[in-house]
Amino acid sequence: MKLENRKEIGIMKRSVTIIILMVIIWFAFSSSAYAWLYYSKPEFRGSVIDAQTKQPIEGAVVVVLYYKYEFNWPGGGSSVPMNAKETLTDNKGEFYFPPYKTMISPLSGGSYADFIIFKPGYKAIDNLNGLPINISCEKYFAIEKDMIGKEGEVKYVERDTLYSYKGPLGLVELEKALTRKERLDTMPSPPTNYTSKEVPILIKILNEEDKNLGLKGEYK
Repeated sequence: MKLENRKEIGIMKRSVTIIILMVIIWFAFSSSAYAWLYYSKPEFRGSVIDAQTKQPIEGAVVVVLYYKYEFNWPGGGSSVPMNAKETLTDNKGEFYFPPYKTMISPLSGGSYADFIIFKPGYKAIDNLNGLPINISCEKYFAIEKDMIGKEGEVKYVERDTLYSYKGPLGLVELEKALTRKERLDTMPSPPTNYTSKEVPILIKILNEEDKNLGLKGEYK
């Protein structure tokens, strides 16, 4: 009986130890895990104009891609788009996106927002290419309405490097694509794994431009 009691006591001790360890691990990670669950981006706005004439461009499609960081062990992780919103510029060349908020899994983290800006006949803005800044688009477009096109300063730290920009904020100047080759070379592609279900305006415009250039226009 004594031997059996000792075995039972040993099993109980191991069980209690395991439970205590699980509780400690849960408390250690719960605060940081829940912090990752809430994803939020500010409102974005800007103005699209012709680089030569400085006149507003109406009907340009603007897509904002909301990225999150997915952790993958081993080997770190990567940033992937988790949602996209799109709109067309108005007769003043302006666009607006309201704040975006959602919930994400504990194994994900907040990342950045990126933009695609395109009007047939012009060179597209994609992944910062063509913007007068070397920092996040997110900072460039997260401004109040009365700041569009006005002088401002943006600072941004990435990988221990401080970037800064002084100049007009929220202003996008599109260069004209004068030849068929330029139009083909500078036309953006849809975001990976995104179709007309998620970005119908962009897909429609890309297919129309494809056909105008003698292609099939097969984006789905």
